[in-house]
Amino acid sequence: MRRADSFSSISSTSSSEEETMQVFVKNVSGTSTIPLTLPANTSISTLRTLLALRHNLLPSDLRLVHAGKHLSSPSTTLTDYAIPPNATLHMALPLRGGMPPKKIRCSFKDCKDAAQRIVGDCGFCSGHFCGKHRLLEDHKCEGLEDCKKESHERNAERLNSERTVAIRGV
Repeated sequence: MRRADSFSSISSTSSSEEETMQVFVKNVSGTSTIPLTLPANTSISTLRTLLALRHNLLPSDLRLVHAGKHLSSPSTTLTDYAIPPNATLHMALPLRGGMPPKKIRCSFKDCKDAAQRIVGDCGFCSGHFCGKHRLLEDHKCEGLEDCKKESHERNAERLNSERTVAIRGV
C-alpha cells in the first residue's frame, strides 16, 4: 500500500457526519504534488505532522503557505484559515539567518570606538575596550590590584624554583 493511499484510508474511516475536503500539497522543491483527503477541522499541527512523516522531516522544520500566507498557528484548523476544497498548499523550509551581529563598542565611559577583538576583552570586568582603553590601568579594572599581587607571587615562585643553589663543601 502506498503512503498516499494510507492518508486517504485514515480520513475515510472517520465518521460520515464530518465534512471532508481534498487538499493538494506541493513539496519543497515544487516537483510533486500530494493529494490529501482530510476532515475540514484538521489542525495545522496535524497536517504538518502528516507531511513531516511522509518526507522524513521534523514538524518544526516544516512551514505551510497558502495564497502567500504562512499557516503558523498550530491549533488553528483549515476552515479557520478559510482554505477552500481542492486548494493547493506549499511546503517550505524555515528561513535561517537574521540580522548581522551588532558591532561591539568600547565599554569605557563615553567612548564610541569599536572594541578590539580578543586583545580588547578584559577577563576581570567582562568589558570590551578599544586600543586606547584596553590596558587594565586605563580603564581602572576592579580586579587589577588582586591581579598584580597574584602575578607577582606567581613570578616570585617561578624564580625561586629556578634558582641555582651552590653546594658548599664538595
